[in-house]
Amino acid sequence: MRSLRGCHGSQCHLKFDNCQGVLVHDLTISSPENSLNTDGIHLQNSKDVSIHHTNLACGDDCISIQTGCSNIYIHNVNCGPGHGISIGGLGRDNTKACVSNVTVRDVNMFRTMTGVRIKTWQGGIGLVQDIRFSNIQVSEVQTPIMIDQFYCDKRTCTNQTSAVAVSGVQYENIRGTFTIKPLHFACSDSSPCSGITLTGVQLKPVQIAHYHLNNPFCWQAFGELFTPTIPPIACLQIGKPAGNNLQSYHDIC
Repeated sequence: MRSLRGCHGSQCHLKFDNCQGVLVHDLTISSPENSLNTDGIHLQNSKDVSIHHTNLACGDDCISIQTGCSNIYIHNVNCGPGHGISIGGLGRDNTKACVSNVTVRDVNMFRTMTGVRIKTWQGGIGLVQDIRFSNIQVSEVQTPIMIDQFYCDKRTCTNQTSAVAVSGVQYENIRGTFTIKPLHFACSDSSPCSGITLTGVQLKPVQIAHYHLNNPFCWQAFGELFTPTIPPIACLQIGKPAGNNLQSYHDIC
């Protein structure tokens, strides 16, 4: 296996690169919350992956899904502590990144930094498409739902116009408690997020006085609310972005 960016040295517990037909189940991973870059399971350039009935506690993403991944099925997983389940960061150093057909369902998150997250660097190209997050139970999670197309893991990152596009992301039955913000959609001006749908999202603040709680945040995020949400997500722009002729996944990737 090649060395993977984001997994430094031997700090990743499991990593799969250029693999097909991966099955991971009945596994427990445990490392301290403050152990840097200790991803639980790191996937890259792999397809037809199933991860289920697994307990993941670490200092970074419980599961990290990187470029070149497709047909990823994750279910019945417990995550926490850690940074949640993440697609990305994608497109670092102006690279091309492609991820498609990812399902994450029946997952419990406990005291993680994010719940389900898509993160991309400015300057990249490519497409994240056909993503489904379903039946996610969160407890004391800082930000349960996140798309961040301005991801930066250093002090400053240069503003760039190109972006890895994000299209067709379903959120179904995401429920529980948060400590900072229920939802954060920060999408690119040049390549807005499209086809975001939310159904049965119910996220309530932890009732602890010293937490500073924020409302849902959206920027250039387009889609549809199929049911009322708690709290109301008034910032999602209904419909499709103007003039956004998103190419198909096969055309780009």
